[in-house]
Amino acid sequence: MSFENYPVTEKLVQPAVPQPQNKWRNYLIAGLVIALLGSWGYIIWLKSKTEQTFQQKELVITNTSSQRDQLQKELEDATRLYDMIKTSSANMMHSKDSTISKRDREIAEKRNRIQQLLSKVGATEQELAEAKGLIASLHTDIAGYKSQVETLKGEKLVLTQEKNTVIKERDKVQKDYDSVTTVIKEKEEVIDIATTLHASNFSILGIDETKSGKEKKTSTAKKVDKLRITFDIDENRVAQSGTKNIFVCITGPDGKPLAAEALGSGKFSTRNGEEKHYTQKIDINYTQGQRQPVTIDWKQNINFEKGDYKIEVYNNGFKIGEGISNLKKGWLFG
Repeated sequence: MSFENYPVTEKLVQPAVPQPQNKWRNYLIAGLVIALLGSWGYIIWLKSKTEQTFQQKELVITNTSSQRDQLQKELEDATRLYDMIKTSSANMMHSKDSTISKRDREIAEKRNRIQQLLSKVGATEQELAEAKGLIASLHTDIAGYKSQVETLKGEKLVLTQEKNTVIKERDKVQKDYDSVTTVIKEKEEVIDIATTLHASNFSILGIDETKSGKEKKTSTAKKVDKLRITFDIDENRVAQSGTKNIFVCITGPDGKPLAAEALGSGKFSTRNGEEKHYTQKIDINYTQGQRQPVTIDWKQNINFEKGDYKIEVYNNGFKIGEGISNLKKGWLFG
């Protein structure tokens, strides 16, 4: 057996590279790269998440603000409607119905609570939801308020119509009553005038009273001690029997009334409202439908002057007769 020596190649004689050390280095580099990429990925994800959260918060804030503005507008609209209803019914609500007053208080309290919720800077969705529910309730209350006011207006209209009807009926009754009263008054006045007595057959004499007590007729003024006035009250079938007042007015030659309060004189009013002095007042017991003579003596506390003496007789405010007597100057001593 023969042996041959072959040349050994260079590859076979080169020393081996320590492979395990290079391998771990690569692993370390790869790990660092992966960690770096992971960190970048986490940072990118975190930034994206942060931006998303911020956008969501901005959206929530925007939505909340928009919702609050919308609720505020609804509150203002409801308030405007409520105020308009109150204004339109102000004249009718002088003395408020107790139910209306209670509803007023409830609406006012609800409005205040809603405004408090909407005025909060950091109002939560729960608080806004409460405000929204209260606004819906407020609309219901205002609708009920309006309905009740309209009901009261209708009742007032009915009452006004009934009142106007009653007033018309009252006015008609009053008018009829006034007409009847006027007719009755006119008839009473006619009857009253018809019952007024009438005087006639006047006789006016001067009387001279002698020392012996005898009476003599005289027309000489200085001899007259008294005037004797006689007249008849004519028949009157309308005047009732009973006491009648007769006023006798004597006017002297100077045009002045003869009147002395101490002798029973006074004043009375005529039918035309004139105040007149009477010389003497007498009451007669008149009998219906009969003629009745009346005699009056007038004796005054001063001398009678010459001239015409006018006698007027009044009953029931009317002049019912008159007469004139003339007293002359004496023959001697002028």
